[in-house]
Amino acid sequence: MIKYAWLIPVFPALAFPLIVFVTRKVRLLSALVAIAAIGASFVMATGVLGEVLLTGVTMDKPVEYATTWLGIPGLLKIEAGVLVDPLTAVMLLVVTLVALLVEIYSVGYMHGDPGFATFFGYLSLFSASMLGLVVANNYFMIFFFWELVGLCSYLLIGFYYHKSSAARAGLKAFVTNRVADFGFMLGFFFLFAAFGTFNFRELAAAIPSYQNTAFLTLAAVLVFIGPIGKSAQFPLHVWLPDAMEGPTPVSALIHAATMVAAGVYLLARAFVLFASLPGVMLVIAYVGGFTALFAATIAVTQRDIKRILAYSTVSQLGYMVMAMGVGSMTAGMFHLMTHAFFKALLFLGAGSVIHALEEQDIFRMGGLYKDMKVTASTFIIAALSLAGLPPLAGFWSKDEILAAAFGNGFTGLYILGTLVAFLTAFYMFRLIFVAFFGDRRAGLHAHESPLTMTGPLLVLAALSVVAGFVGAPFVSHGFSTFVYYGEPHHVAPNYGVMFLSVAVALAGIGLAWLLYGRPSDVPEKLAQRYRSIYTLLVNKYYIDEFYQWLFRRVALGLAEAFNWNDRHVVDGVFDGVGDVTRISGQKLRLLQTGNLQTYALVIFTAVVILALWMAAPVLGGVVQ
Repeated sequence: MIKYAWLIPVFPALAFPLIVFVTRKVRLLSALVAIAAIGASFVMATGVLGEVLLTGVTMDKPVEYATTWLGIPGLLKIEAGVLVDPLTAVMLLVVTLVALLVEIYSVGYMHGDPGFATFFGYLSLFSASMLGLVVANNYFMIFFFWELVGLCSYLLIGFYYHKSSAARAGLKAFVTNRVADFGFMLGFFFLFAAFGTFNFRELAAAIPSYQNTAFLTLAAVLVFIGPIGKSAQFPLHVWLPDAMEGPTPVSALIHAATMVAAGVYLLARAFVLFASLPGVMLVIAYVGGFTALFAATIAVTQRDIKRILAYSTVSQLGYMVMAMGVGSMTAGMFHLMTHAFFKALLFLGAGSVIHALEEQDIFRMGGLYKDMKVTASTFIIAALSLAGLPPLAGFWSKDEILAAAFGNGFTGLYILGTLVAFLTAFYMFRLIFVAFFGDRRAGLHAHESPLTMTGPLLVLAALSVVAGFVGAPFVSHGFSTFVYYGEPHHVAPNYGVMFLSVAVALAGIGLAWLLYGRPSDVPEKLAQRYRSIYTLLVNKYYIDEFYQWLFRRVALGLAEAFNWNDRHVVDGVFDGVGDVTRISGQKLRLLQTGNLQTYALVIFTAVVILALWMAAPVLGGVVQ
């Protein structure tokens, strides 16, 4: 199966033109084509993972094959190739499985939408782009698919383009990511300038012996800017919450398991570059840790169910990035895998609620558990997993990150991560107590979603329970001996870390119950008492407003200055040259009238002047 791994992105890639040009007007057929294509990719991805396990393919001994894509003999060689190792195999399985479940779910969610077929076409193109990114064996190829993923994100976020908010959100995501991607592109071109190759394995072999640390540090920081944008890390996190304007299945696929995880995947794929530079690793660790806490504090005050989950995603991505920075690629990828399942479940559960109510404000819901037991039960399982309660999947992967931070001497980041665990449990169960329990809001009529939607919820709920066991510390040949850098990384069980993380999660749930699980005016009183802090959090630290000010005052101010300089200085100089030439031509044109009488007069006048000049000495005039 590894030999044919290149076919995994090809199936959904072929589905896209088939849907757009052939089956577009037959709605259900378009959906079936998309689902069949990603289903074939899932089967092949499962086969690739099985073969990797059975044949002993490791991170140090991957399978790679390629052909020359573009080249200039002796100067440039760009490959189109496939690199299969345990990291690739895990990511392929996660992407194809979540994409398959999301597309099945979308049949029910998008039913009746006039853009039904187009939506499935976009999903197929996105899936192909993401899978191409995963199997790429070099920076240039990964960047090609990286940009295609960005294009698909723009199309899907702005899918409801008739809404100005959706159109703006798509543009915001596109522009923000292009800023980050420019840094990423500069970074891997610098690597090419230093080593003459884009190939991951060739770079991995050459980087440890490279002596120019300053140049390598610059390249690594620039490469890291790409994940900052794609995985929505501070300060380029602002696009992800607004991206919730797209259809909810898009949020489950792109903003939980795939595109936003691409940045973390790139950190893992290029881990040898970052691991050779301790200073860059510190930057990565603290950017991730700060983002995790920053986003979690914002989620505490949000009312929109999808935006709560969006800031939760930003926070959990910060966890993954922090894990990379503290030196544990294994912990970061383990959390990426488990998070894909329970966060996709949370988004799809939110979509089920929105599909039933056409409402996103959790404070306009209430009592939904009675009418939506499957949705509510699976949502609660996902929230418990996200909060990190044993034995659910999130417990094992979150504790792996905390244990890695603690064990590698990053005590401050460990404390920060523990605080984030408390906030995560609090804001998730604030959402649950308000939306699914308590008094039913007036005029609310809820109903359970169809089987096409609840079926994927049940599958993801099962994965949210059991997926973490593959990386549990008592498993001797689990995830940590499969996906790793250098030597197999298996964090020994740290029962102190486990106990504290569970305690703070339970404390977060308990606090949410005290404030929101029963009728209480305490939240309003706290908001009034700490009005400035509450306002700051509700307005997301005014980061968006700061960027708008920066754009209007600084960027547009500079643009106006350059415009004035262009019109008055640059144009003035060149227009002046043109004006001198034009005016000179106008004056000289007076001498070229084509009139014989004028020419005769000029000649006669010249003769008279010359005669007077020559006769001047005789007449007592000018003496030469």
